[in-house]
Amino acid sequence: MKGLPPFQDIKPEHVEEALDVTLSENRETLTNLLKQKNISWQSFIEPLEAMGNTLSQRWSPVSHLNAVMNNDELRVAYNNCLPKLSEYATELGQNQDLFKAYKLLSEAQESENFSTAKKQVIDNALRDFHLSGIDLEDKNKQRYGEIQKRLSEIGSKYSENVLDGTQAWEKHIDNVEELSGMPQSALGGAKQLAENKNKPGYILNLEIPSYLPVMTYCDNQKLRKELHTAFVTRASTLSPSGSDWDNQAHMNEILALRYELAQLLGFENYGALSLATKMADKTEDVFTFLNELAERSLPFAKLEFEELIQFAKEKDKLEKLEPWDVAYYSEKLRTQKYDISQEELRPYFPVPQVIKGLFEIASRLYGINISSNSNMETWHEDVQAFDIKDVSGEVIAQFYIDIFARENKRGGAWMDECKVRRRDSEGKLQNPVAYLVCNFTPPVGDKPSLLTHNEVTTLFHEFGHGLHHMLTKIDIASVSGINGVAWDAVELPSQFMENWCWEPEAIPLFSAHFESGEALPNEKLEKLLAAKTFQAGMHMVRQLEFALFDFKIHTEYKPDEDFSIQDALDSVRKQVSVVPVAECNRFQNSFSHIFAGGYAAGYYSYKWAEVLSADAFSKFEEEGVFNPETGQKFKECILEKGGSQQPAELFRAFRGRPPTVDALLKHSGFM
Repeated sequence: MKGLPPFQDIKPEHVEEALDVTLSENRETLTNLLKQKNISWQSFIEPLEAMGNTLSQRWSPVSHLNAVMNNDELRVAYNNCLPKLSEYATELGQNQDLFKAYKLLSEAQESENFSTAKKQVIDNALRDFHLSGIDLEDKNKQRYGEIQKRLSEIGSKYSENVLDGTQAWEKHIDNVEELSGMPQSALGGAKQLAENKNKPGYILNLEIPSYLPVMTYCDNQKLRKELHTAFVTRASTLSPSGSDWDNQAHMNEILALRYELAQLLGFENYGALSLATKMADKTEDVFTFLNELAERSLPFAKLEFEELIQFAKEKDKLEKLEPWDVAYYSEKLRTQKYDISQEELRPYFPVPQVIKGLFEIASRLYGINISSNSNMETWHEDVQAFDIKDVSGEVIAQFYIDIFARENKRGGAWMDECKVRRRDSEGKLQNPVAYLVCNFTPPVGDKPSLLTHNEVTTLFHEFGHGLHHMLTKIDIASVSGINGVAWDAVELPSQFMENWCWEPEAIPLFSAHFESGEALPNEKLEKLLAAKTFQAGMHMVRQLEFALFDFKIHTEYKPDEDFSIQDALDSVRKQVSVVPVAECNRFQNSFSHIFAGGYAAGYYSYKWAEVLSADAFSKFEEEGVFNPETGQKFKECILEKGGSQQPAELFRAFRGRPPTVDALLKHSGFM
């Protein structure tokens, strides 16, 4: 597939056969490559890269469609392919002849003149061979392959259970009085959900655009409790929808397999194994980092929560603040303190204006131009496609935006690769193409989709990932864009982009009232900025809870001990949590980031990279948030370099020094 994916032509019944053909062709190509007597970059690495690129281009659209247009037939085809891909990856990683070829190339005279990027490719490959079990005895190599295959299958099943468990629950409401306090935007969405199913009244479900407004605004405490209970028990035996999608056994097996994998490769635990490809050196460094942040932020979190308890008592004589009350009273407290609410801001953030302003900010910072491309085929009528052009007007990248929630679409927000920038053996350049996915409330009637400021920040975050992928200047796929970037640095460009959501100079670019077109009034802007650090301590310890839990279970798990995931989570909550947790809460059963995504023993990366992004942005605060020279330097030092150099080196090149935690603490209001 040389062009863009023909999404409408991709049929589930063709998927498995197409993958079989591709893997067979790749195996044959590799056999022929390994017959060479004299290995060189051009004769060996370039064909290998081309081989990997072919597989990526054929599989990427299938994997993407499975996430955004899921159906039973595609799910079966997708799951049938996972073991084959896992086996193929294990084959490559344990191919002694392939390993020897890389080693010979690393020692050849030619390598002395390799670019930094080429040297990084070789170094990464040799490292990854060891992490793929190249040094193991045959019996252990076989076991390694079995583990990887099973982890691939079970991770997919975990993700499916979360999706199915989420979609299995909904509540039909006839009487609008039960929804008192809910904003019109949310009522409109609930009414539309009912209309889509030919029912009167309103339908609520556990998708974020439906769930969050209930928790934040609905006066009906009983209803808030019902939705909260359904949400925090998804994919567990306690789910009101039943236990068909319980993930407990899957989590136990995933931890056991990851531990066994680490032991096979000579690591003490999976946490230590995960750090082999990250910036952090030792597991102790990660715990020290997280615990220090907890120590600095916990006093603020406790004060904020005590303030919330007192507020609820004074307002409604509430004797006990329950988990389903926290978001509701937090929003009321925010409104009282700052006279501003997320709903009040919605009319000023219509999706078309937010997207237009986001593109303008990127243009000012990096000298690029973004324009719509109606010729790019998409997978759904809501999806938009765009070109990115450089200062000369040449197209350097393309991307799709799939922004609205719908049935059979995975929840959350993410960026993924459609195509990677690379130059082939004939010198022809393949431009990068990205998928940007969110789950915001769709338009209702003739009114455009209106975002909260929090949702605006989410979109900016994912676009930051996209820019990292699309603005790279590296021509070797394995270190181009986000490829080869240490996982605890991969969030730097995304979190960095969020900063413009809070800048008075930037906000007028992406805000305009959807009816009048007026910019966000100064009075509201000042209130929004004043509320920036509202409950920052509570938000910080919430993220630290996730990160510590993730790292704890992956470093402390032992198969011969009676290890309890719930006990591990409870102990972390005892250490850092200030918000009450319902006894039925089974958050871990739907924590897809670590059990079905790439963040296992790496969720700390969000905070690690936030330190980098806050410190990087402080240079813009010093030199001007739209300073083109500073923007160009960030682009050249961080975005263009991809994974061709170590993140610490790239950060130092941009900032002139190593990162410090001070900027993050200052932005959070802790200094």
